[in-house]
Amino acid sequence: MATKIRRISINTGGGDAPGLNAVIRAVTIAALNRGWECIGIR
Repeated sequence: MATKIRRISINTGGGDAPGLNAVIRAVTIAALNRGWECIGIR
């Protein structure tokens, strides 16, 4: 039986890229809408 995803973290390469903030925002909102926990790592 597969375990369900409940927590995610988004890792990037650290450089600026066009649209990166929009992608991070969209993934975070989608995860929160599914009831997942999003973790920010600085």
